[in-house]
Amino acid sequence: MKKFEEIKFNIGPLKGISAKNIEEHLKLYAGYVKHSNLILEKIDELAKDAEKNAYALGEIQRRFGFEYNGMRNHEIYFASLSGEAQTLTDDSKLKKAIIDEWGSFEIWLNRFKSIAMTRGIGWAMLYYDKKDKRLLLTWVDEQHMGQLQDCTLVLGLDMWEHAFIYDYPTSEKKKYVEAFFENLNWTVIEENFKAIQ
Repeated sequence: MKKFEEIKFNIGPLKGISAKNIEEHLKLYAGYVKHSNLILEKIDELAKDAEKNAYALGEIQRRFGFEYNGMRNHEIYFASLSGEAQTLTDDSKLKKAIIDEWGSFEIWLNRFKSIAMTRGIGWAMLYYDKKDKRLLLTWVDEQHMGQLQDCTLVLGLDMWEHAFIYDYPTSEKKKYVEAFFENLNWTVIEENFKAIQ
């Protein structure tokens, strides 16, 4: 069976996000890759007698969505922090699409940051809806409940405590959100956007 492979990211020193936090966070990502593979192996094993293992198969299939989305969400997250911080240029297709949808980049940014401050654990997400050719913002509970059907992730901000706890107490997670945006490599995010159009 083909296995998912852990991606190695080129994340240098970041402003407001420590190397320790990134190091520990990357270990969590590696766990999602590992467990996605283990679950697929277990599904193959259980499926040999699907009728007998129906309950176990149902439960492990649910778990696969959690592990798989954790893997993919983190790949978008870490890629956006790789390289070095780059601004989003005015002639960027992504910036133009953001302005078309929300009226200004500042309005979009404020809305994204407010979504990130949603109480609970989850992700603030910027998606591209290929069907209607538009950008959408949403909150995803945990990482597998609330993903938008037929939409592709352009930018994801991890708002689980593990993403910032080495640097900020939960009462100061707003500082982490600000640090995330200071460190974004918009060139990578722009490439995400171009690749899905």
